[in-house]
Amino acid sequence: MEAVGQYPTSTGRIWAGRILTVLPALFLLLDGVMKLIRPAVVVNTTVELGYPANVILPLGIVLTGSTILFLIPRTSVLGAILLTGYLGGAVATHVRVGAGVFPIVFPIVFGILLWGGLYFQDDRVSSILPWRQRDTHH
Repeated sequence: MEAVGQYPTSTGRIWAGRILTVLPALFLLLDGVMKLIRPAVVVNTTVELGYPANVILPLGIVLTGSTILFLIPRTSVLGAILLTGYLGGAVATHVRVGAGVFPIVFPIVFGILLWGGLYFQDDRVSSILPWRQRDTHH
């Protein structure tokens, strides 16, 4: 008998998890690499958000490294935790500058996609998230 919160791993769950993992990870890798390359548009946008230009490279290193950790199955939970913090900083930044709804919600959706991917691929993650099977012993 399966423990509460444990789900059989099906092919559909695995593929849903892979899709939910790869889509945001590709975007985050691109964003991280752009911060490493530092084209004018990235520098200007970062400065407009109130950050000095000299933090772009460290942000790129953190973002790229965290995303790589997320893509490695053995370190995916650590990567997701680090990316959640990074995305939380993005939300806080956009709230602070009075950005519209989309720039605030966008990183939240990415966090949901990242954890959703893990939820479908990793039984340990699906067992600790709040969506559990009902206890039928009542």
